[in-house]
Formats: sequence, structure tokens, C-alpha cells
Amino acid sequence: MEDTSEKITEFEKHYVNRGSWLRAAILGANDGILSTASIVIGVAAAAATRDAIVLTGVAGLVAGALAMAAGEYVSVSSQADLEVADLAREKKELEDMPEEEEYELAKIYMGRGLSKDLAIKVARELTEHDALGAHARDELGINEITQAQPLQAALASGAAFVFGGSLPVIVALFGAIKNMVYLQYIFALLFLIALGVAAAKTGGSDVKKAILRVTFWGTVAMGITAGIGYLFGVNVG
Repeated sequence: MEDTSEKITEFEKHYVNRGSWLRAAILGANDGILSTASIVIGVAAAAATRDAIVLTGVAGLVAGALAMAAGEYVSVSSQADLEVADLAREKKELEDMPEEEEYELAKIYMGRGLSKDLAIKVARELTEHDALGAHARDELGINEITQAQPLQAALASGAAFVFGGSLPVIVALFGAIKNMVYLQYIFALLFLIALGVAAAKTGGSDVKKAILRVTFWGTVAMGITAGIGYLFGVNVG
């Protein structure tokens, strides 16, 4: 008889297991493109020289990448600390009142549609197999997919920021100074759209929504910084 388990696994395509690193990478790359391009646009709008524009872009790129990685690490570490504390508390409760905890698990399954007898049976068998794992997954919502990974998130967001931020710097290095504001805007939007499409396809979400979102917010951010640059109009070169 043909084993269908492998076939089922082949056809199932889930995207949630990409969530942690994908979120950090997309956020980092988007921020890298947008913040670096916005900085360059603001300085270029103030009639700066190429050296000043490139130096500002590189400084923004380095500072932004470090800040992004550090911020992501601190944020996800805080989440990881909460998860560890919750698991320790749950472990203590399982030791102190195992029957109450087992019934609490059964109530969760009843709430999901199982009959009382079946829910109690499932809760008992899962408790015998791995009590803490069952409570972590079904009561606390912690599993190997959603569990916080600070270092992975920090590296993904920092590296992605460097990648995204290097694109506006390259435009600053080779683009015509007199058209720098427009070149930065056009290329930044193209970069953001390409990234949005890639992210949507990787995450299995709507491509059109991703394009509209990055186009709108990218235009707003770069428009504001360009306006500030034109408003002050000081030559920083």
C-alpha cells in the first residue's frame, strides 16, 4: 500500500514557520532602504556635495544597522525571558497540583470542540507523554516555531538593514547630484516594491497589498525628509 504521509507533507506548504526570521529580515531591509534613502534625500535637498551625501548615508547605514540589531536583540530577549518565566511557573504548578493542571488542559480542548470525555482522555495522554510541552503549546502558545530567538532575530535584522541601506548609498555614489533627490526616491521605491513582492511571495501573502503599503509609506517618509531639507536649505558641504 502506498504511503501517503510523505505526499501529504509534500503538498502542505505553511509559512508560519518562517515568521520569526522573515519578520526581522523584512523589517530590517525595509528600514535600511527607507531610513537611509530618507537621510540622503534630506541632505541632498539641502544642496550638499556628493561627499557629504555619501558620508551621511554611510553613517546612517552603520548606525541604523547597529541600532536595529541591538533593538531587536533586546526586544526578543525580553520576550524570551517572559517565556522562560512562564515555563518555570507552569512547571511548578504541574508539580504542586497535577490534577488541576490536567483538567485545565482538558478544558482548553473542550473549548476547541472536543467532548468532555475525549478532552479528558487527550489531556491525560498528553500529560503522560510530555506535560510541560503540552501546557507550553496549548495553554501558553509557546512552541518550537513561535519561540523567541534573540540572536537569530538580531542577526537577521542587522544584516538585512545593511543590505537595504547599501542600495541608496550606491545610488548616492553614482547618481547625478542635481537629480539626487528624484533618483533616491525612484530607486528607493523600486527597491521597496521588489522587497515587498519578495516578502509577499515568501510569506504567502497578497502581493498588491504589499506594493501599495510600501509605496504609500515610503512616499510619505521620503517626502517629509525632502521637505525638511528644502525648508532649511543649508549647504552642509
